[in-house]
Amino acid sequence: MNWQTNPWGIEKVQSLLERVEAKKVRLSQMRPIPAIAMERLRESLMMEWTYHSNGIEGNTLTLQETRIILSDGLTVGGKSLREHFETLNHHEAIQVLETMVNSKYRMKSKDILHIHELVLQRIEKEYAGRYRNAGVRITGANFTPPNALKVDALMDELIDWVNQEKELPLIVRATIFHHRMVWIHPFFDGNGRTVRLMFNLILMSAGYPPAIILQQDRKKYYDALNKGNQGNYEKLVLLVLQALERSLDIYLSHLDNTHDGYRPISDIVEEISLPYGQEYLSLLIRQGKIAGHKDGRNWLTTAEAVEEYHVNRKRRRSVKSSKE
Repeated sequence: MNWQTNPWGIEKVQSLLERVEAKKVRLSQMRPIPAIAMERLRESLMMEWTYHSNGIEGNTLTLQETRIILSDGLTVGGKSLREHFETLNHHEAIQVLETMVNSKYRMKSKDILHIHELVLQRIEKEYAGRYRNAGVRITGANFTPPNALKVDALMDELIDWVNQEKELPLIVRATIFHHRMVWIHPFFDGNGRTVRLMFNLILMSAGYPPAIILQQDRKKYYDALNKGNQGNYEKLVLLVLQALERSLDIYLSHLDNTHDGYRPISDIVEEISLPYGQEYLSLLIRQGKIAGHKDGRNWLTTAEAVEEYHVNRKRRRSVKSSKE
C-alpha cells in the first residue's frame, strides 16, 4: 500500500472540513478564555477522553465510575484493578501530553515511547516505553502488522513524514499518522491509546481541541481503520472530523451565549416545520452533512444546523434547475 499518496476523498468531506475550520476560528476569536471556564471544560473533556479511549479497548468502567476514580480518588466495586490502573494511567498520560503542546512541536520517537510508558505503567512495566521485539496478530483486523525487526525503521519513517508533510490539511495528516501507527502496531499492548494520544498532540499543537473517538463508535472506528489498510482514508477522516466538531461544539456552547444548544433530534423535529424525520436527520449527521453527534443512544443537533442544511439544499436544487 502506498500510504503516502492522497486517496482520502477530500471532495466528500470538504464541507465538513470547512465547517470544522470555521468553528476553530470562532473559538480562537474568543481567546483569552476565562481561566475558570477553561479549566472546567478541560477537565470534562479529559475525563471523557480517558473514558472513551479506554472503553474502545474493552475497559468496562462507566463515565460516572471514571469520574469517581479520577475526581474522588475512590475505587469502584466489581471492577478489576487493571481497569482502575488503566484509568489513572491514561489520565496521567494526558496531563504529560498537555505539557508537550506547542505550536512549533515536532514529533519525536522519545515522546511516543514516554507516553506509551505512562499508558502501561502500573500494568505491564516490562513492556512500557519499549517497541515490541516479536510478532503480533490482531483479532478481527484485515492485516498482519510488520515484522518486529522493521518497527524502528517504520516508526522513524512515519515520524519524518508527519513532521515534513505540508501539502495535506493538518487534520488529514494527523489522521493518516493515526492509521499508519496503528498499522505498524509498534507495541505489544497499549497501541490504540498511545496512537490516539499522539495524534491528538498533533491536533492540539495546531490549536484544535482533542478529537475524542467515542466508544459507541468502536465498530465504525475499526471499520475505518481497516479501510485505511486498503488505501482509503475517507471514513477515518470523516470520523475524526466529526469528533473534532463535537469537541468544538462543546466549547462553543459553553462560551458563546449566541451558540444554539444541542438537543435530541426528536425535539428538533417537533419544533421545526421542515420535512425531515429523525431517521433522516441522524443519517445527515452520520454523513457529516449537518453538525451533530451521538450522546448515549440519542443523536443531537441544533435547529440552526437543520435550517442551514435546508436552505443550502433548496439553493442547490434551484441552481440545478436553472442549468437544465
